[in-house]
Amino acid sequence: MTLRRCALALGCILLITSAGALYQAIGHAVDVRRFPERGRAVDIGGRRMQLYCAGQGSPTVVLEAGIGGLLNSWRSVQPEVARFARVCAYDRAGYGGSDAGPMPRTSAAIAWDLHELLHSAGERPPYVLVGHSFGGYNVRVFNGLYASEVAGIVLVDAPQEDQFRSLPAVWAAASDALLRRYRAQARWATLYIGLGIARVQLHFQGATGDSFLILTSRYLKARASEMESMKVSAEQARAAGGIGEKPLIVLTADHSLDPVAQKVWTEDVQPRLARLSAEGRQVVVANSSHDMPGDRPDAIVEAVRGLVR
Repeated sequence: MTLRRCALALGCILLITSAGALYQAIGHAVDVRRFPERGRAVDIGGRRMQLYCAGQGSPTVVLEAGIGGLLNSWRSVQPEVARFARVCAYDRAGYGGSDAGPMPRTSAAIAWDLHELLHSAGERPPYVLVGHSFGGYNVRVFNGLYASEVAGIVLVDAPQEDQFRSLPAVWAAASDALLRRYRAQARWATLYIGLGIARVQLHFQGATGDSFLILTSRYLKARASEMESMKVSAEQARAAGGIGEKPLIVLTADHSLDPVAQKVWTEDVQPRLARLSAEGRQVVVANSSHDMPGDRPDAIVEAVRGLVR
């Protein structure tokens, strides 16, 4: 009787896991067809990266997303910028349509990838770089490595390397909790995604559309590595130095943090970024959370328009 029960339990487990794996495989295939990412895959020397460019003119605007953001995260910004400039968005290594890249995923590694991608795709400098959140470190490091190719920068609620000691302890605790979550998801990616668990979770959270495109092991591992490397990337941004007299606009969301941290963010952390350039200025954007590309894409578009002109 005991053996029969064990066999029955084992059979149930195999049935559930097989059903979960089939559910994920079919769901992913359907998602790719229903929500294809725009653009094309560009070879950068043995790896392919997804790039989408639109519009005409020079300088070319390059959009760099925050941690976890695919090129589609600029869907409300890119079409408007394309009305007056050439503008490119892309998936970092491991994200969306891009192959996984060497670990760790620091800002220096990301900046190198981006430079190779733009060069391989035939997109010519000068560039106006737009970096949201963690993407702010990446574009600053890019400028440090390829300064002659950068015409100006827009930082969108981006971090500053001294924030780790400037912001209240509760902010650091929240960041540590997010890192633990990303690490756990990456560690268990094969089971978490492969057996359909993550897909079920997103479904019950009300996710729709291309939200399901993040359900790949390479995405979770790349995202976790970027988060783990945050302080390394911060120091790489510090080492990149200032940007001289290039135009710089620092867009600051007016409610991205709790009230105490927000005051430090707005009055201390963000002004430090504006001082990276003799031509730097800060603009506090009303009615925006940290997700400014979603909340206030118009503010980003106007900042870019000002720099391009």
